[in-house]
Amino acid sequence: MTHTPVAIIGAGPAGLTLAHLLHHNYGIESVIFESRSRADVEETVRAGVLEQGTMNLMRETGVGERMDAEADIDDAIELAIDGERTRIDLAGLTGHHMAVYPQHEYLKDFIAARLAAGQTIHFETEVTDVAGYDGDQVTVFYTTKDGQEQQLTADYVMAGDGSASPRRALITELPGAVRARHEYPYAWFGILVHAPQTQKELIYANSEHGFALISTRTPEIQRYYLQCNPEDTVDMWSDERIWEELHKRVSTDDLRVAEGEIFDKAVLRFRSAVTDPMQRGRLFLAGDAAHTVPPTGAKGLNLAVADVSVLAPALARAIKKNNTDLLDAYSSLAVPRVWKAQHFSYWMSSMLHTVPGQEYFQTERSRAELRSVLSTEAGRTYLAQQYVGLDLPKFEV
Repeated sequence: MTHTPVAIIGAGPAGLTLAHLLHHNYGIESVIFESRSRADVEETVRAGVLEQGTMNLMRETGVGERMDAEADIDDAIELAIDGERTRIDLAGLTGHHMAVYPQHEYLKDFIAARLAAGQTIHFETEVTDVAGYDGDQVTVFYTTKDGQEQQLTADYVMAGDGSASPRRALITELPGAVRARHEYPYAWFGILVHAPQTQKELIYANSEHGFALISTRTPEIQRYYLQCNPEDTVDMWSDERIWEELHKRVSTDDLRVAEGEIFDKAVLRFRSAVTDPMQRGRLFLAGDAAHTVPPTGAKGLNLAVADVSVLAPALARAIKKNNTDLLDAYSSLAVPRVWKAQHFSYWMSSMLHTVPGQEYFQTERSRAELRSVLSTEAGRTYLAQQYVGLDLPKFEV
């Protein structure tokens, strides 16, 4: 193959979802380039919470069967202040659910669907350059896993190759382009543990000792997070210290964090970033290549899906009808939703975390804000609506 309508860089949530939508909904071919091996993509364990819109997209396009069978689909989450838990009835307040479904499992489903449909994914293939995006045709230069240097032309190219995307600089160098950033004064220490569920629904816990999150992967494997210093390393957290801190922050007389064998530890830095615009000529960004959010609001994967829910019909309209009106409006349609997600992630992070060295007034003010939200139906409804997510955008082609 020497030409494709759409070249996609990155087999992450943005790239795989875009390719699937293009083929399933519109019959449009694409080629995906991924620098990692298929095993690396499918076996790198990453957290994942699916909004209702993402679940609906998977079901409507034929990749939701395993998710429905294996995901932990929940009606609610719990938020706790010093051990006093409040249940946020997501289903009752919004009519929607959320699913705990790890990102790598999501990727497995889309990889399997793409390969079953006879579509192309070049694993272990490095895109070295992209040219012609300001003109009439894009050229993608790449190196295969056996070292061959090759090239492919495309009508359009989408970079969904993560937060370190080299393609982003081609957009941010434009006059008036913005790359807005925010660094948070805390991080999460995450562990995977062989243990029974502490409880089925997620627990977000605020305490004087810091934040903690209790979530689940399977009935036998749990995912826990502890607020930590961004400069902490894995070696600084012994198993004994981890359990001591989890119990201080979460366990009460009627609930105890389930312990077990810890088999994975990692420090997750908290960063927010937004790129605007998300396009230049025939080059488009989606997912983490365009924006990143802290994990508190569970928006990362879902924002990637929202991006390509705009981009797929826009590309289809341009390719099938030679009409670029929706494609030209991609950034103006996608970026406002990104900022809403940034606000929710920042707001939820600020209420739930204890900032080291913060003055007493600010600490108590943020805890009072959290209590105010939890104490009224209006507050709980707003939190629930933001957590389950906005409906995905839909456009006619």
